[in-house]
Amino acid sequence: MKYVKATAVLPENLIAEIQKYVQGETIYIPKPKSSYEKWGARSGGRQLIDERNAAIRKAFRNGETIPQLADDYGLSVETVKKIVYVKSCMS
Repeated sequence: MKYVKATAVLPENLIAEIQKYVQGETIYIPKPKSSYEKWGARSGGRQLIDERNAAIRKAFRNGETIPQLADDYGLSVETVKKIVYVKSCMS
């Protein structure tokens, strides 16, 4: 996390108002919820997992067993069950 001096980015009157509540402490000001990104959106991790899950569902539809898929992908049997039995992705 990068820190920024308040005096470099905030007007003096706002700093004076904040100092009524906090002095000499580090405070975190979060982003607005509207600017949050979903997990993995920036790194591409989410897309990789979605592609892996699609491949698992396809292999399952083609007759691969859940224990075999778990072994092939290094996942637990329960995780593979969650992937192949998700209702929204069964189309």
